[in-house]
Amino acid sequence: MIRKAAVAGSFYPRDPGELRQWLDRLLLSGRKKDRALAVVSPHAGYQYSGAVAGAVFSSVELPDAFIIMAPSHRPIRSVFAVMTEGSWETPLGDFAIDTELAELLAAGSDLVRIDPSAHEAEHSLEVQLPFIQALRRTPTMVPVAVSHLARWDQIVELGHAAAAAVRRAGRDVLLVASTDMSHYISAEEARLKDFLAIQKILDLDAQGLFEVVRSEEITMCGYQPTAAVLAAARELGATRGELVMYATSGDQTGDHDAVVGYAGLKII
Repeated sequence: MIRKAAVAGSFYPRDPGELRQWLDRLLLSGRKKDRALAVVSPHAGYQYSGAVAGAVFSSVELPDAFIIMAPSHRPIRSVFAVMTEGSWETPLGDFAIDTELAELLAAGSDLVRIDPSAHEAEHSLEVQLPFIQALRRTPTMVPVAVSHLARWDQIVELGHAAAAAVRRAGRDVLLVASTDMSHYISAEEARLKDFLAIQKILDLDAQGLFEVVRSEEITMCGYQPTAAVLAAARELGATRGELVMYATSGDQTGDHDAVVGYAGLKII
């Protein structure tokens, strides 16, 4: 099964040559790379959030395998939806699904269902793939779509299943959480709210992140997959988080009255 590219030509260039030119600008060469267990990366159009995503992926050593958790911006049937076979099409070529790792993840929780339809039109995971492809020759991944209805106890279960899958696979795997931060508020208010959430990520406090987003009404669309990645990374031995870059859409558009926030972090 090949999952066709859904947002090539809108969120990022469809032409391979043009896409590589964008990635050459966004990915930073010569930067010190840390060995990380996880990263948090934004998923807007590359003209808005690409600099943050590029900085994050440039700052860590990338393995050959990834578990990418991303929010679903539309209702899906499953709490957590994966694909266990096939590949995802991008302008840079097909990105293979890691069947072994996907099956290990699905075996770790009854909430993780094989549901390719959940991924058909969603952009939040797809936009991460070209960054990885530009840096790794033959990467593999497990795509995980996370329902916006996921509860805290379910997030804990997903984090535990992901950590168990990584341990059982016995190889290096980078966990990737896809999220944007605050939506359509002033840049000043976005920074204040976003850094409440960012501090919880830096503290590796998955439950604190889940709770502060809800209590402070932070419109962080991927807080649930981010919390699951934090829980998994903590279980795998993570000791600290590091903010790589923060920006807002206003940095590109000049409109600071209604922005979207973007944060890039690594978990070590």
